[in-house]
Amino acid sequence: MALDWIPRAPKDKKLDHQMYDEKYLHKPEPPRTTLEKRPLLDPQGRDVSGLYVAWITLDNEKQYNSYTLEMLHATAAAFDKASHDPSVVCVVLTGAGTRAFCTGGNVPEYSEYYVMRPLDCQEYMSVYWRAFDTVWTSSKPFIRCCNGMSIGGGEEIGGVCDLTVASDCATFGQVGPLHGSTAMGGACQFKPIEMTMQDAMWNAVSCEQWSAYKMWRKNYVHKVVPVLKKDGEFIRNPAVITDKWIEDGEIVYGEFKTGKEAEKAKVLLKELPRDRSLLDKICMDMAWTFANLMPQQVAMSYQMIRATKRVAWERTKAESIMWWAANAQAYGEFDMGMSAFNTKKITGTTSVDVIKLRQMIAKGHPYDEELFEAVLGKPKK
Repeated sequence: MALDWIPRAPKDKKLDHQMYDEKYLHKPEPPRTTLEKRPLLDPQGRDVSGLYVAWITLDNEKQYNSYTLEMLHATAAAFDKASHDPSVVCVVLTGAGTRAFCTGGNVPEYSEYYVMRPLDCQEYMSVYWRAFDTVWTSSKPFIRCCNGMSIGGGEEIGGVCDLTVASDCATFGQVGPLHGSTAMGGACQFKPIEMTMQDAMWNAVSCEQWSAYKMWRKNYVHKVVPVLKKDGEFIRNPAVITDKWIEDGEIVYGEFKTGKEAEKAKVLLKELPRDRSLLDKICMDMAWTFANLMPQQVAMSYQMIRATKRVAWERTKAESIMWWAANAQAYGEFDMGMSAFNTKKITGTTSVDVIKLRQMIAKGHPYDEELFEAVLGKPKK
């Protein structure tokens, strides 16, 4: 060729630009995060040679896919590895099984280790942020595949993704204000952008759980697909109103059913098998769309669109690290909430008596051991 005289690296040479330790990706059993390269499929279901979808799975089903520190390390490593793999078209983040996408940080680890260790809390959040930073700078689209409930920090670590596809049995919401934490890992930053400010104010704080259909209605979810099967056919979630938009002047689409209808639905939800094949297929169909678009243009488009979320994120990032550390004080609200959750088998409840907490504070009582003991459940005799 005419330009052979110009020194170039071999065409098959690929330098390694990864920043993260992959050792966390090789745990043989849960709790773990796994990375799998699945062949890209065309619309006829045929493998496309040399192209893949990176499937990252939060695998801790026994604890509703809550993530431990090691899982966070592995997730950051998986994000980075997939982002720097030229054969990967896009990245899918999902949870193991069909019941939960992720329920946030691991409560036993929070309660037993991180309470009273503020400097460790700062380090923990630094690992969390590194996972996010990898997404912000990635050239790949990231899809959150919500196979089940997406609660607390699960909503947040998934919220950094570009698009959300949800099982119609998935629920979304925060639990922090009930259990001593703030949705500062993404929900308070992203929801005012993706929803209306009023919806964000309520959803990120009230601890209400909203259905996938309601989240679609609120512009938070891209697609919702059924996972329940009855007589071999997919059916919509029977616990959610999906057959009408308005009733008595109110929007009811996506709201949970009540009364006898809710009781019947609860039985079906327990009895009917769940099949996530449609959910996974939607992700692969989206990957096929991306595969047929020029990679640099996809990458630049996502960099520009992500910028709005990233600005909101960066605006409070440093303060969030420090607040999470400060909130880990002994006998504080984080200690109360995590301890209550972690001792459910001992006390029979995950709840803190928040009314009593407020009453004692109103009288000037400090956050101390006496207050802590007064508002927590008591061991069952």
